[in-house]
Formats: sequence, structure tokens, C-alpha cells
Amino acid sequence: MNQPAAIALIPARQGSKRVPNKNVRPLGGHPLLAYTIRAAIESGVFSEVMVSTDSEMYADIARHYGASVPFLRPEEFSGDASPDIEWVEYTLSELRTGGKDYECFSILRPTSPFRLPETIRRAWNEFLAAGEIDSLRAVEKCKQHPGKMWVVRNNRLFPLLPFTLNGQPWHSNQTQFLPEVYVQNASLEVAYTRVIFSGRTIAGEVVLPFFTQGYEGFDINRPEEWQRVEELITSGEALLPQIAISPFTAFQ
Repeated sequence: MNQPAAIALIPARQGSKRVPNKNVRPLGGHPLLAYTIRAAIESGVFSEVMVSTDSEMYADIARHYGASVPFLRPEEFSGDASPDIEWVEYTLSELRTGGKDYECFSILRPTSPFRLPETIRRAWNEFLAAGEIDSLRAVEKCKQHPGKMWVVRNNRLFPLLPFTLNGQPWHSNQTQFLPEVYVQNASLEVAYTRVIFSGRTIAGEVVLPFFTQGYEGFDINRPEEWQRVEELITSGEALLPQIAISPFTAFQ
């Protein structure tokens, strides 16, 4: 059985504010971006591994580690508030115009450095075996149950989730009796390209959960999370993908 052709899309815009230039910040001798590129390539899943960036320097780094960067992302799709659908739609449209039409795509964010090639292969196999779905999304169990969360309006509390159990609101029940709730993480997404062009969404409506294990879904967004990553690497508690390529010149 022939497998659908898939492309890995790695978003790496410049201009991160909380951790400046985090996508190319050195970690373990290589820029952060390198670990996602090499994990995607070594997984053997993708016909192409492409980095979407608005930076020429980031593009040079990406190509050094084996990714393609056929064009830069336009400024209008590179801001803090730009939704994923904009750059993904633009990228797949440009590729299609150039004669490359992939049946599936995967979004692999550089901020999850502990996603290994085998993580990607496991997700891909689950995606292919699932049958009639639109996409697969990485999730993990919530550490804090949203049934115990509130919003504040006019200095009054209102439950975030107005559900009940045995006649009592969720917030008044013991957590162990509430339904398990999962939160998406940044590790990976896989979807059929048709969801972009027919529904203008990156997920569609029928989404398969991919349960990440250990630190596969760890995401770096804040300085304290970067520090935690370095601690995990030093202690050997978590492993980065192996890179058999010399470091990018700027990091030597």
C-alpha cells in the first residue's frame, strides 16, 4: 500500500520576545532549530522537510542542517498575532503553484526539542492506521483540571466549565471523579492537506489524539523553561535527537 506524500513544516520566525531568538539559540552545541530538522529527516516519514521563516539567517541555519527553504515567509504572516492557518495556507499554496502538491503535512515546532525521530514515526503510523480522520494532534493530560478553573467578570467568579456531576458543579467535586481532560502541546500535528484548501483550518473536524510520552511534548516559551531544558539535558533525564552534522559556523 502506497503511503501518502507528506511534508514537514517547521515554523521558525524571528522576533521571539520572552526568549530572544529562541529558535536559533544554542543548545547542546547546536541551534534549537536543528533538533527538529534532524528528527524530521531521520524519521524517514517526509518527502520534504521545510522551514518556514522570515529570516535569511534562520534560512541559512535550516539549510545547513538539511531542511529546504524555497522562499521566505512574508512579513504579514510573521507577526505575534498571526494564526497558523495564514502561513500554512500560504506555504502549501506556493508549493502547489511550483508543482509540489503534498497529500499530508505535519507542523513540527522547534520549541519541542525532545521530540525524537521515533516520536514522529509513532505519530505517523497512528495517523495512517486511524481511518476516516482529518488530523492528529499531540496532547497530554492536564496537570490542573479546568473543571476547577474560574473566570472573573465584574469582580465575580464564574466557573470556566459549567458542567455538573451527580447534581453538583465540577468545581465542587473531587478531581479524581472528574473526566480526564487533555491539553494540546507543541510537539506535533499531522493533517491531510485538504483541510487547508477545503475548510481553511489546520485541524479539520475529526481529530485523533496522539498521547505524548515523557518529555516529548515539552515546550519552551519562557526563560525558566529554557533553564529546565538545560537541566534535563545535563542530568540525562531527557535526550535530544542525535545530530551527526558539524555545528553551524556561527555556533562553533
